[in-house]
Amino acid sequence: MLLDLKKVFSEEGQVLPFDDQMDLSDVDLNGCFPFVSPVSVRGAVKNQDGFARLKAEVSFDFSIPCDRCAKQIDTRYAYTFTHDLVLTLENEEDDSYIQVQDYRLDLDELIRADILLELPSKYLCSQDCKGLCPVCGKNLNEGPCDCNLHQIDPRLEVLKKLID
Repeated sequence: MLLDLKKVFSEEGQVLPFDDQMDLSDVDLNGCFPFVSPVSVRGAVKNQDGFARLKAEVSFDFSIPCDRCAKQIDTRYAYTFTHDLVLTLENEEDDSYIQVQDYRLDLDELIRADILLELPSKYLCSQDCKGLCPVCGKNLNEGPCDCNLHQIDPRLEVLKKLID
């Protein structure tokens, strides 16, 4: 969605509401496509003291395998993002403002970046997930397996003979 902010920047107190949906089903995260519903985006841009403040609320369904045990995690995320928009930047390195070129803002690109930065870096079905057995592959959350996990690395067998 491309927002035309000319009216917002020209009049103090002017508000531009928006309500849209984005399709992020083509976003690949670790070989998965976890966005299983369209992203609902609602909010407004309001002129305040010479700049515009964007406030957006997003929500979407998300489904991805656990990083430890591969169990599918289905959840619904909801985030709120705010940004201060300006027509010109005095300091190019100041990232607290977003510069709007020609009074137009690509809302989809901004919200997409916000969502991807807000998502967790590790997906776990629970904080105490035990993962999979490295030998047989059994899900250790369902109980212990019969594997001998204390196997000695064959390269270190020679050192064991010194102990004996």
